Amino acid sequence: MRIARFSIDGNVAFGAVEGDQPDQLVLDIIKGIPFADFELSGTKVPLSKVRLLPPVLPNKVVAFGRNYAEHARELGNEVPDAPFAFFKPSTSVIGPGDAIQYPSFTEELHHEAELAVVIGRMCREVPHERVQDVIFGYTCANDVTARDVQRREKQWARAKGFDSSCPLGPWVETDLDIPTASDLTIQLTVNGGQRQLGRTSEMIHSIEDLIVNISEAMTLLPGDVILTGTPAGVGPLNVGDEVAVTIEGIGTLTNKVVKRG
Repeated sequence: MRIARFSIDGNVAFGAVEGDQPDQLVLDIIKGIPFADFELSGTKVPLSKVRLLPPVLPNKVVAFGRNYAEHARELGNEVPDAPFAFFKPSTSVIGPGDAIQYPSFTEELHHEAELAVVIGRMCREVPHERVQDVIFGYTCANDVTARDVQRREKQWARAKGFDSSCPLGPWVETDLDIPTASDLTIQLTVNGGQRQLGRTSEMIHSIEDLIVNISEAMTLLPGDVILTGTPAGVGPLNVGDEVAVTIEGIGTLTNKVVKRG
């Protein structure tokens, strides 16, 4: 099931996305929230009549860096022996169609297409064999990065945590199991030209490894998001660019870059 979060007539709701043709998709509005038992209301709204929002509002976004060997090498970095985590604040999250605001403090903004894992239940110290039980689903993400700031400041809080640096969407796909999610095509285009193309099977540390690693240290909450790393091909974004992340079996997340006002 594809679960979207949307607004219509000033109201915010979750809905199940139905249909196969992009111009014929509809939302069956969900009674309640999708992290608990819920029912479909039967009230359906054309997707074209709503504004899609970030599919979840995470308490925290835990991102893992250098989890694809070729990406680590393209930036001159060593491949880490263990998962390498950092955080993006909730204020960095935007949804499909929202603007990525080019910060005034960088001159080198980069895109990074990523598979995002959405947590479905409160959990801590998750054993490897129980990881599937805590996953709600998967969505597309763009770990937008101020690359010059990242190099200069060494730590990544400002470089990867600024407002609008974490586009998510367009919805959460809940029907993927871990083996399937672990071998999907992931690609990114800028103005229609391909920049990144890889497969999630190229991850150094698996989805299970990442969730085991971070849940050893902290409690994960429903709606929290885990970013799993980016394949090679990262590169610059400029004001006016349209950037799209597409992941097989999930969908396409599209955002435009604007100058921060």
